[in-house]
Amino acid sequence: MVIINKIKKAPSTTLFPVPVALVTSYREGNAPNIITIAWTGVLNSDPPVVYVSIQPVRHSHKLIKETGEFVINLPSVEQVEAVDHCGMITGREVNKFEAAGFTQAPASQVKVPLIAECPVNIECRVREVVSLGSHDVFMGDVLAVHYNENILDEKGRPDADKIKPYGYCLREYRVISEKIGFHGFSKKGG
Repeated sequence: MVIINKIKKAPSTTLFPVPVALVTSYREGNAPNIITIAWTGVLNSDPPVVYVSIQPVRHSHKLIKETGEFVINLPSVEQVEAVDHCGMITGREVNKFEAAGFTQAPASQVKVPLIAECPVNIECRVREVVSLGSHDVFMGDVLAVHYNENILDEKGRPDADKIKPYGYCLREYRVISEKIGFHGFSKKGG
């Protein structure tokens, strides 16, 4: 038997890695906004439902709460500096599209723009908002998903090696790069 000593720590949000995402929001009369977040994920597959978790003091929180729309834009490693920059400035004072050098692209189902340079864009309409304390969780029905054509494989499926996604891990951005298996690879004889 292997004995491993464990050290107990206080409860925290130590779940890692988590995806890095740029969430766009927009309300008429305001510049479109971008927030850098790592608190996002999948809640349901049929129908597809995702979430973003945002502090109520954030500018994006107000825009999403008022309009009920947002887009999750998944960046590539080449965009890490612009992604970090978007997380360090406020959209109340700065047009983040201009500051980060991103291009707005029209969405197909919502008024919120996509970030053209991001390889994956997920259009969402808010289904429900749950206040948990420090953050509110915006659950979003997925209305459309867009892929940059150059990140699709020969069968038209997204290729992680071309997307080059990365995660946030213990206050650091970390590359997700090496394939170590596939769903069901452990099943013997099949």
